[in-house]
Amino acid sequence: MLENKIKLIECPRDAMQGMSEFVPTADKVSYINSLLNCGFDTIDFGSFVSPTAIPQMRDTAEVLSRINLSKTNSKLLAIIANERGAQDACSFDEIDYVGFPFSVSEEFQKRNTNSTIEESLKKVESIQNHTKKSGKDLVVYLSMGFGNPYGEEWSPDLVLSWSEKLVKLFGINIIAISDTIGSAKIEDIHYLFKTLIPELPKVEFGAHMHVRPENTIEIISAAFMAGCRRFDGAIRGFGGCPMAKDDLTGNVPTELMVNYFNSINIDTGLNEAAFKNSLEHSTLIF
Repeated sequence: MLENKIKLIECPRDAMQGMSEFVPTADKVSYINSLLNCGFDTIDFGSFVSPTAIPQMRDTAEVLSRINLSKTNSKLLAIIANERGAQDACSFDEIDYVGFPFSVSEEFQKRNTNSTIEESLKKVESIQNHTKKSGKDLVVYLSMGFGNPYGEEWSPDLVLSWSEKLVKLFGINIIAISDTIGSAKIEDIHYLFKTLIPELPKVEFGAHMHVRPENTIEIISAAFMAGCRRFDGAIRGFGGCPMAKDDLTGNVPTELMVNYFNSINIDTGLNEAAFKNSLEHSTLIF
């Protein structure tokens, strides 16, 4: 029987990365510090990618040097897109997780990391080697995990096949199925998590969903009821992938997710007062 303990991953990096105006480093630090007080399992705080591609994250190393980790149990996750980024992220003791977006869509993989799927497989192998040597965990995000807007092949079984391959080839033990464009159907969410979790029991599967406001709760409920216990979100639902931009979709609003889990008596592990403070603080950023 699946336990009801959940992990909430807060994603200020995803929320900020597509903003047109640069968020000053001091403001990033202040906001992330407020999130570190809340009790989230993990904070997806920044990325080591080309500043040309994602200029908003060009100060990630400086942000890391200034945030306060002395009174938090939250772990830090940084996104990377290649081996160089992995080397940079792995050089910081403060970082616990390195995240890499691996797409089941050839077209999106090229757009997002400037590489083919085959080239990205080689990157995963190299990145996994870096993370193991530095004592970190690699989180693979299966982008376009719930649909494909480019006319390419897609099915839940394709996502299952890629998950099995990543585990078999590289020993990946955390995979976040990612709805990059907000296209997930409830039946696909249910089928994927209900199939993946018993099929690959040593893997921690997560849901990184981009949603429309009207179907947020239905989507989170479907993933939870199918066995998912790891959920990514962003306060007030800001963010989304700038490489697959859809202004109607954003991250799952963390406050809606928290309300849902509270309503079914699932402990989120969050400090209510600290979380309320971060909600208020977010208005200064977004």
